[in-house]
Amino acid sequence: MTEDRHSPFRDAHSDIETAHHVPDTPQTRAPAYRLAFADDDFLCRDELRPVRLQLELLKPQMVMDERGIESTVVLFGGARIPEPARKDEARTETLADLTKYYEEARSFAREITRRSLDSYGREWVVTTGGGPGVMEAGNRGADDAGGQSIGLNIVLPHEQAPNEWVTPDLCFNFHYFAIRKMHFLMRARAVCVFPGGFGTLDEMFEALTLIQTGRMQRVPFLLFGRDFWERIINWEALAEAGTIARDDLDLFRFVETAEEAIAAIDDWDGAGEKRSDIPGR
Repeated sequence: MTEDRHSPFRDAHSDIETAHHVPDTPQTRAPAYRLAFADDDFLCRDELRPVRLQLELLKPQMVMDERGIESTVVLFGGARIPEPARKDEARTETLADLTKYYEEARSFAREITRRSLDSYGREWVVTTGGGPGVMEAGNRGADDAGGQSIGLNIVLPHEQAPNEWVTPDLCFNFHYFAIRKMHFLMRARAVCVFPGGFGTLDEMFEALTLIQTGRMQRVPFLLFGRDFWERIINWEALAEAGTIARDDLDLFRFVETAEEAIAAIDDWDGAGEKRSDIPGR
């Protein structure tokens, strides 16, 4: 992000640099004297939460705009699913079996990125949470194809570093889950959900709710692994109870492989329509 070179006003960076060289006096050492926008303690006050929310919305938006990114393909999925070569490290037999979806996520991301390269990396850009497991597989597949990919990381109580395959200048870090989830969907041209835990469920149901309620345009919405999803969520029971409409079950499709997912996206009603934002954001 750059300053407006045509602005007649002194830029903020210059004032920050100048402030570092003011005389050392009781007045200049006082917290009140710090430039507000360069004062971390001030910016982290509870009263500044609305400003921090706005900054987290603006920074990734501006960077992606400058990179010319028009649309993305989002991959949600579990951080605990290792690649097949590390299958023996899986915590449970079920996780060991789910390693196949690491390879499917990687293959899918590789094929989508090849499509992205046809638009010079502006469309169909793979986007993940930037962490391990399925997220790593998505960024890795994009790298396999020689393309860029986005990682939307978040600060967690336990240490989490972005995986090594996220494009460095498209790797973002968030404090607010809500803003992070908004960025997942603002450019989404398709959403792919792989087996995962609470975080994956949260992301999946928020996206489905936005589509169900008309707050977001309908896009291809694919759930990898019918057996997994039908074991943990009784979709039919929701429809039979009337807590969702039966038509809501048509908002998503089950797929098993990268090839099926690509075919489903290409066959999706309106899949070719460009989608750049959430209406009314």
